[in-house]
Amino acid sequence: MVAHIITIGDEILNGQTLNTNAAFIGDQLANIQVQVNKTSVIGDDHDDIMSEFKNCWAKNDLLIVTGGLGPTHDDITRNCIVKFFKTELIQSDDVLDDIRQIFQKRGRDVRKINEAQALVPKISKVIRNHVGTAPGIWIEKENKIFIAMPGVPYEMHAMMHSFVIPNLIDKLKDLPNVQKSVTLESTGIPESFLFEKLGDISELLDGAKMAFLPSQIGVRLRITVNEKTEEDASNKLSEIEQKIRSKAGRYIFGRDGEKLEEVVGRILHERGLKIAVAESCTGGYLSNLFTNISGSSNYFERGVVAYGNASKVEILKVDEDTISEYGTVSLEVAKQMAEGIKSISGTDIGLSITGIMGPTGATEGKPLGLVYIGLCDEEVCTAKKFTFGEDRILNKQRTAQAALEIVRRHLLGISFDD
Repeated sequence: MVAHIITIGDEILNGQTLNTNAAFIGDQLANIQVQVNKTSVIGDDHDDIMSEFKNCWAKNDLLIVTGGLGPTHDDITRNCIVKFFKTELIQSDDVLDDIRQIFQKRGRDVRKINEAQALVPKISKVIRNHVGTAPGIWIEKENKIFIAMPGVPYEMHAMMHSFVIPNLIDKLKDLPNVQKSVTLESTGIPESFLFEKLGDISELLDGAKMAFLPSQIGVRLRITVNEKTEEDASNKLSEIEQKIRSKAGRYIFGRDGEKLEEVVGRILHERGLKIAVAESCTGGYLSNLFTNISGSSNYFERGVVAYGNASKVEILKVDEDTISEYGTVSLEVAKQMAEGIKSISGTDIGLSITGIMGPTGATEGKPLGLVYIGLCDEEVCTAKKFTFGEDRILNKQRTAQAALEIVRRHLLGISFDD
């Protein structure tokens, strides 16, 4: 199945809104082995929309559209769909009930402009919207599928998860071959280094496909196989995954979108351990990652932002002489911060971060991006040095990821030395 993703909206074209919808949809489709040939962005213009529908419908099996389904004057996608498929609008009582319930929950009166959103193309299946007012649209014609969803990301996400993906999977069952994929999540190794570690890619994959998907915190490896049966596809994927793990297993922390904070949290919880965090330069970013996970109170005891030297001394009991001798950003301070947070919280593990995030603050011998991450438990109290880049926000993200990876490797007994 070949797909094209269209994002509609002037705000996307002029850069006011980042086009995260296309990325999300593309990722979701790849997970079920739907091939996305192209994505495109067009403005809120009737002629442009109609032209794009015509061109994309002719070349693809699946067309997914987001944006332009709202209640205002510039939301013209629905009318374009009606015209393109030569159909008409009818009222959906289910959608109208959904709209009324949402407004009731919010303590607001339903206006006619909102009730008009219950009008849907006659030939379509309705994709119910339980978190907003604009329904989605599913049309099957000429052995092809046309899907339209609101441009509001969380509304579109809900529709993809609850309706679109399950129904597409059902359609894919009729295809002659079975495609399956797995994504391996790695961190702590650049893309080029990972490529070298894997060796002969052709021999490794034996006809399968693999994409390297780098980001600021790691590299994802998406492996896709195409076999005659479900069992053959699963066996082929498993074989390739094991080969990859044998070559670069220490860097692989999860599969299929797992986040490192989820993996670390699960290990801590399974072992009945608690952790506390002392952050300086990341300003609470690492604590935020830990507490984004539901149930993190089972293993995350506290996070302290000790940004200035006074707080490091007063709260974490870092020795003033140590700061004077080695500086705030140092191996010695990182170790004392980790030891201090462990002591005052009574946890099994203390984790600390101190560094220079940039774009200012560098000194002779201590460049931008210099970070020390400390870890202290009942057996060891240690720290590790990292040097990242000059972008402040990226440095925060990379530092937090590195801190999580230090905990993961420590718990699993995996060395940081190559």
